[in-house]
Amino acid sequence: MSFGPSDPRYAVPPQQPSGGARSTRNRAIAIGLSAAVVAGLAVFGTYMVLETSEAEENRAGGSSAQDGKQPGGEKSDTGGAIAGLKSWDAAELGRNHSAGDVDYPMTPPVGGDHNPSWLNCDGDVYEKAVPDVNAVHSLEHGAVWVTYSTKAADADVAELAERVRSTPFTLMSPYADQEGAIVLSAWGKQVTVDSADDRRVDQFLAQYVQGPQTPEPGAPCTGGSATVPQ
Repeated sequence: MSFGPSDPRYAVPPQQPSGGARSTRNRAIAIGLSAAVVAGLAVFGTYMVLETSEAEENRAGGSSAQDGKQPGGEKSDTGGAIAGLKSWDAAELGRNHSAGDVDYPMTPPVGGDHNPSWLNCDGDVYEKAVPDVNAVHSLEHGAVWVTYSTKAADADVAELAERVRSTPFTLMSPYADQEGAIVLSAWGKQVTVDSADDRRVDQFLAQYVQGPQTPEPGAPCTGGSATVPQ
């Protein structure tokens, strides 16, 4: 009996991978899996860093808004309570028009009955004393009235005048009978300072020029009396 190449016994058995080949393949698979794990961890770590950074920024922004600080972390010069501020109950301050004089309980007055004509208060600086009854009407419109006595230094008076001229809804005049050197008055609000560079000047102007205390918001500061009665 002859045997040819077609005989099944001549078939070459399938080659099995050698030990070295299997080892190389296993190392390749392990390296691939390790790389995938490392990449996944790197992505997860980056995500966590970004989330933590965003959360810290949100907390910092919230704290800044709550404590009245500017974005740079410094406290605002115009925010917060004003030291030495005096307040009167607005409900007890009369608002009737009066053609005659009015006896005010505070000096300078911060509200009460007043003349039908207001003083122009669009940054107006008066060189002479003005009638209380007209100035009070300006306060009713949301103006801040800056007054000064002979105790105020000339340099402070000049600095305040410049500031008033550049600030709508303000007026300024001398006031001989006031106790302090410089007084800032709004409707129901008043503070006394010794110099123009006192930070309370900026605070008062920022908070009370057409501030929430204004009895007649939207009323004008022009079109009233432009001259001081003699």
